[in-house]
Amino acid sequence: MTNKIGFIGLGRMGLPMSYNLLKAGLDLTVHNRSQPKVQEIAAAGAAAATSTAEITQQCDVILACLPDIATSEEILLGLDGVIANTRPGQIIVDHSTVGISTSKACAEAAEAEGALFLDAPISGGTERAENGTLVIMAGGPKTAFDAVASAFDAMGQTVRHTGPTGTGTTVKLVNQLLVGVHTLAAAEAMLMGAKSGADPALVYELVSSGWGQSFMLDRNSSVMLDQTYEDARAPVRTILKDLGLIQELARSIDTPTPAGDVAYKLFTQAAEAGFGDLDMPGVLRLLEKEAGVEVKRKS
Repeated sequence: MTNKIGFIGLGRMGLPMSYNLLKAGLDLTVHNRSQPKVQEIAAAGAAAATSTAEITQQCDVILACLPDIATSEEILLGLDGVIANTRPGQIIVDHSTVGISTSKACAEAAEAEGALFLDAPISGGTERAENGTLVIMAGGPKTAFDAVASAFDAMGQTVRHTGPTGTGTTVKLVNQLLVGVHTLAAAEAMLMGAKSGADPALVYELVSSGWGQSFMLDRNSSVMLDQTYEDARAPVRTILKDLGLIQELARSIDTPTPAGDVAYKLFTQAAEAGFGDLDMPGVLRLLEKEAGVEVKRKS
């Protein structure tokens, strides 16, 4: 692949992803609004760019991992953003979770400048970002996917080309539909057990050994049992954002998502009730208020 990699966005996911690019021996330049993270990875060997324009002009491949749609559109599509400073042959990759309309707008704008764009959302959480074992689902030109394979392989374990522009985002939203619904279902189930008088820890042990087991039940159980909601690896507000994108996609293709609709409603209520910054099983806090009981380990 081409040599110079630029990475924009050193958040919970982007920083460990960048470290794995360095570990793979790739020539890495980074840019981030918060300078302490830039300084941290620069000390490990990355070069630092002072602006989006500078990093775009210096690098052959631009990878972006940004927190929300507004930031993605500003950084990628803004007046002095990546695409405004791109050049023919450059490859632009968006690892953020955005809507399909945003992905397609980026692809069209990049193509107009002779550049190539991949929508390549990620899944797996911060631990897998640190371990370099993310799932990467990339839509867009296969030639671009092949060209950045070594970068993807440095960050991910399950890396797939999903098809044309927008399909990477589609697969990620399908994933997030299950994440949201399963998180809500796990919260409901644990609450029902607790309200009925069962030991919540025992409920989890037995259910997770039977057909009720799910990845999200396993992931969220310790947060619920130990009430460590403030350690937000994936906040309620982030899942709510994704569920909103799922609503948008479902309407655009006339597909019913009744469970997703309920999840969107409950996560919205949780955010409005002040639980938006809690880790995603924090939706349970909303349900606990209604039930008049808390899910926690018995002392």
